[in-house]
This record gives sequence, structure tokens and C-alpha cells, in this order.
Amino acid sequence: MYSEYLSSRHDLLKELVTRLGQRYSYASALGKHVTGKRVNVSTVSTAVSDTNESQCGFVVRVYDGGHYAEYSFSDITPATIDQLENDIVRELSLSSHLAEQHVGAEILRDEPLVKVFDRPMEGRELGVQELVEHMTALRDAVHAASAKVIQVAMMLEYYETSAVFISRNRDLSQHYSWCNMYGLAIARESSTVQSALASAASNSMEKTLSIMSGKTADLAKLAEDLLKAELIEPGIYDIITAPSITGLIAHEAFGHGVEMDMFVKHRARSRHYMNKPVASPLVNMHDGAAVRVPAEPSSEDYEACRNDNGYMTDPCIGYFFDDDGVLAHDTQIIKDGILVSGISDAVSAAELGTEPTGNGRRQDPSRKAYTRMTNTCFAPGKDKLEDMIASVKHGYMLFDTSNGMEDPKNWNIQCVASYGREIRDGRFTGKLVAPVVMSGYVPDLLMSISMVSDEWQIIGSGHCGKGYKEWVPVSDGGPYLKARCKLG
Repeated sequence: MYSEYLSSRHDLLKELVTRLGQRYSYASALGKHVTGKRVNVSTVSTAVSDTNESQCGFVVRVYDGGHYAEYSFSDITPATIDQLENDIVRELSLSSHLAEQHVGAEILRDEPLVKVFDRPMEGRELGVQELVEHMTALRDAVHAASAKVIQVAMMLEYYETSAVFISRNRDLSQHYSWCNMYGLAIARESSTVQSALASAASNSMEKTLSIMSGKTADLAKLAEDLLKAELIEPGIYDIITAPSITGLIAHEAFGHGVEMDMFVKHRARSRHYMNKPVASPLVNMHDGAAVRVPAEPSSEDYEACRNDNGYMTDPCIGYFFDDDGVLAHDTQIIKDGILVSGISDAVSAAELGTEPTGNGRRQDPSRKAYTRMTNTCFAPGKDKLEDMIASVKHGYMLFDTSNGMEDPKNWNIQCVASYGREIRDGRFTGKLVAPVVMSGYVPDLLMSISMVSDEWQIIGSGHCGKGYKEWVPVSDGGPYLKARCKLG
């Protein structure tokens, strides 16, 4: 249900924007209200708290003909609107000294649009006590699957987001929901301890729990199997990336590298490679809160994010408009190996003279809007996974994202897979290595992609920081990829 609080402030916010529009050539206001719960059930404790996504507040953006400025606030009432207007005008007035240091920018486009968007939680909404009971059963199932599992933790978080964006010509409201779940199993044998992680996400509490239920036995077995994992011998290998690692490559290798606020700051090498080859001709890559990638579903995670036509029209991180009031897009970043587009927030796009792509996102209204990824993925190909495995003389299939980082200015990456399974002569040997660090130069990795599976999956339970902060929900994924990479 759309926030009653934001509904009660809508007319006041519109009045504030109208007043500011008499002083400034551009004025807009964003209001956000996110509510939900986070439930944790472990071997030793149970805890319930508000979702980490919780937030409520407003931010105003104005343009004085040369510069943008913003002012955030927690509430607006009939008794405070006059003082609020005065505070905004006073606080956002730049001294001549500061004005000289600001980068000039073009005025934002403000095409007329009045619309309400809604994507409620699907299925039955479970109460906290019922969630605890289901999660306790899942925890116990993991313990029962292996005597070597000594700790289990289940975390489920659900939240509803309401937002309003008002400018001179736009009046947009949206409401959408989401549910994430993680399962962690820790196994021990003698002095060796290993952990395994599983995730599930959808727009339904019941479906998310069902997905996780189907993973409990594999979670326990993986934790137990990893007790025998060895360290990999460093070298250059043929690799096959499972969708989680494919998504990590999409996110780190070229997601951050094409965030166009980095173009404005001259911190992205990709700016100089637009319309040039950067990957194998087999590679197509997308990002967007309305991304539309045709594919055959390969998992319930993907099934939760597709419609009857096989397109992700309600993707896992699926807002209808971004925090700049730009409608959600599907942006094709790489087409047949050619870098064709970056992603952008509205101000960066105005500075660069490009179309905004609906990627302006804030951690909350008290934070700046940056260019941020949403659903970042490689598109599927035509190869069969079994043929990809059979083609490997000696290498590894890599699974489960651990962490990653990229240097957008120099195109170096480091991606960490939780584990890998050895392949020799086209067959799995049963040997596991963990963890596995992938490193190298982004175009070398992407150019080496020689096979792309027709199976495809998106993982909708992630978060991403801008540098080391400014956290927002994201998802990523794609098909299985065969490539060649330095592992260590």
C-alpha cells in the first residue's frame, strides 16, 4: 500500500515546489518512505528488527541558471512550509567564492507527466511469528542434513518503498515491494571450518521461502564439501562462470566502469572506448530497472522476475522512476562486443549532453544522487552448458560471488568466487578449490569469452556501494560464460 504519510504531504510538497519555481528556473522535490522488517533465525538466537532499508524524508533540488543545489528535510507541515522555504533559499544561496568553484551545468529536462505506479507484494503476506516458524524449520533442515554443520543462520528481509517526485511539469508516485533471504551454513571438521551461502529473492514472501526450502540440502552439503577444498595453484585457466559470477563480472568489469558521473570527473577509461570493441562479439550486456532480456527461465529466481512474454518487465530491483524523476530504462551497454552506451543520472547526462538512463539513485533523501546500477546482466547466448563443460581441457567452473572491485580509470578488476570445481578433459574431477580470485584487465577477460549459454539467471538479493559507501539494492546475473582468466 502506498504510504499514507507521503499522501498526506503531497499537496504541501507541490506547493513548496511551486513557490521555489518562482525563484529558480528549475525546482523539484523527492519524498521517500520505506518500511519493512528484518527477521534473523540462527542456531543460537532469533531477532526481529526494522529493515535496513528503512527511511523517510524529502530532498529539494533547485537550479539557479548555472548550478544545482539540494536541501534535505525530514517533514513538511502547514505550520512549517513558510520557514522551510526561507531556509532553503538561505542555505542554497552560494557566495561568489563558492560559485566560482562549481562546475556549470545545463538545466534538466522536465517533460510533462502525471502518473501513479504500483507493484504490491504478491501472494499472502506472512506475519513475523509465521515467518519465524518457517525460518526455524529451514534452519533445522540444514542441521539435519549434515552432522558437520555447527551453525546455521537464516535472514529474511521484506520492505515496501513509496516515493513521490514533483517538479513544475511532473507529478509521479510509485509503490513497490521486495523480499530477500539468505541462508548460511558453517561446517567444522577437526580444526577446519568452512561456510556456504545461499540466497533467494522475489516479490513474494511465500515464494522466497519456497526457493530457500529447495536449497537447504544443497547448502548443508556444500558447507561439508568445502571442508575438503584446496587452495588453487595460481595460473591462467579456462573458466566457466556460473550466473552469480557472470553477474559479478558484469557488475565489476563493466558496470562501475560505465557509470557516467565518472565520465564527468574523467575517472572512467570507458569514455574513450564508446562505439569500439571491448568484448567478444558473443557479448551483450544490459542494465536498467526496466531491463528486457529475452531468455528461457532457468530458475525460480528468474521466474519471479518475468512475464508471460519472457521479458523482465518487473525486474528484481524494479522501480518505476529513479530519484531524479526519470522513468526506468533498459539500457544496452554492450552490443555484439561493441560498447554502445553508459548509464547515467540526470545531472551527469545534462552535463554530457546525453539522455538520462534512469540510474540516478540515493541511499536516502539525505544523500546525494549518483549514477548507480540496478539490474546488470549479460544476455544469454546459444551454447549448451554440457558442451561448454566438455570443451574444457583443464580449468574450473566458478560459483557464488564473494566480493569484487574495479578500477574504472585503468580497467583492472579483482573478483572473488567462493569456490571452484575442477574440470579435466571435459569432466568434473570432484576436486574443489576455495576461495578463487580472478584478476586482470577488463577487455582481456571480456574478449576471451568464447561460449555463452542459453541458460540464464538473475540474482536479486544484492547491494552495492559507491566506493565504500552509499549503499543501494542491486541485482545481477546472466548466462554461463566460458572465458580465460588469471586465477589465484
